[in-house]
This record gives sequence, structure tokens and C-alpha cells, in this order.
Amino acid sequence: MTTSTGFDPDCKRCKRLTNFLTESKKKYPDYHCAPVAPFGSKRIKLLIVGLAPGLHGANATGRPFTGDYAGILLYETLYKFGYSNKPVSESLQDGLKLKQCRITNAVKCVPPQNKPTGEEMRICNEFLQKELLELTPGTIVLALGGIAHNAVFRALGLKQKDGKFGHCNIHNLPDGLTLIDSYHCSRYNTNTRRLTEDMFHSVFKEIGILTS
Repeated sequence: MTTSTGFDPDCKRCKRLTNFLTESKKKYPDYHCAPVAPFGSKRIKLLIVGLAPGLHGANATGRPFTGDYAGILLYETLYKFGYSNKPVSESLQDGLKLKQCRITNAVKCVPPQNKPTGEEMRICNEFLQKELLELTPGTIVLALGGIAHNAVFRALGLKQKDGKFGHCNIHNLPDGLTLIDSYHCSRYNTNTRRLTEDMFHSVFKEIGILTS
């Protein structure tokens, strides 16, 4: 199930990103090459915030963390902890459903070299803000990486100095929300063992405690 919460499928406010999507569509005509919608349930206990779609991942498939390496550990973990009906995410037509969980990105369009500019993050932050403001008290927000962490703080009008990013760090947010941080489940982080499977699972164990 895909939800339209905090999302504009026709957004073209960032010229650089719009041009990159146009160029990518010419190179890869079968790719999604458009803003990638949040994916999952509308009523949730867990919102997962990533950085941005990968060129050959979500930008290709139209689903966050689907089609590239970064989603392997994420979807296996979601299945293990009861947040999905399948451990593998392959395409929009694969029958995967999330349970009380939704995945979104701080930036909804793929950026060149996977590096959005500060201005692009600022513009797209409006959509994340709408998502966060619609969450009910008690919802857990999981930030995958420091940029996602900073985007959550920015969206809620919080100062970065009031909550430092760190793996498994927990932060109390306004309106009864809780933020928990994790290193991003990228190929680089897992290959270098900056993030191991056990470390990632420990984050979800903490989420289980917070939601129990």
C-alpha cells in the first residue's frame, strides 16, 4: 500500500533534480524517474526516514529502498520484527505489505551522486514536516543516517544541538513522538561493518520496547 501523505508526485521545485530525472529517463526509459512516494500503512507505529532514492534502486522501482543493496537488510529486518509480510522487496507488484509501518525519504527525488544540496533538502523538508505532523502520539520515528536525523529535527523546528545523531540514540520529540537513530543500511556501512546485522536488530529491539 502506498500513501500520499506529505507527497506531491508532480513536484518540480528543484530544477537540478528535475533535470536529473529527465536525463535519467532518457538513459533508463523503464525506470520510475519521478518523485518516490512514501510506502506502507497509513496508520502506523513506526515511520522510517531514509536519505533519498537511489538511482538504480527506488528511482528505478518507485518504492523506497527497493532495487538496490540498501534495502536488503532493511526489509529482512522489517520481516523479522513483524512489520512486513515478506523479507524481500523487489517491485511495486511483488505483493509486499508493511504492517503499522511506513518508509519515506528526506528527499523524494534521486540526486546526482546521491548528494542533495542544502537547498534541495530545505525545499523537500516541507513534505516530511507534513508527514510528521500527522503522526499520532506514541509513534516511533527511525532515522537512517545523520542527514535523515537532521531532516526530522528541521521539520519539527528543533535545534540540531539539542539532539546529537548516534547509533541507537533516542530523542523525545514534540507531540509524544520518539526519534531513534541508526547508521544507514548502505552497502558501504555494512561492508565496512560500521553497521552489522546485530547492531541494526538492536535498534528494532529498542523500538519494540518503546512501543510495548
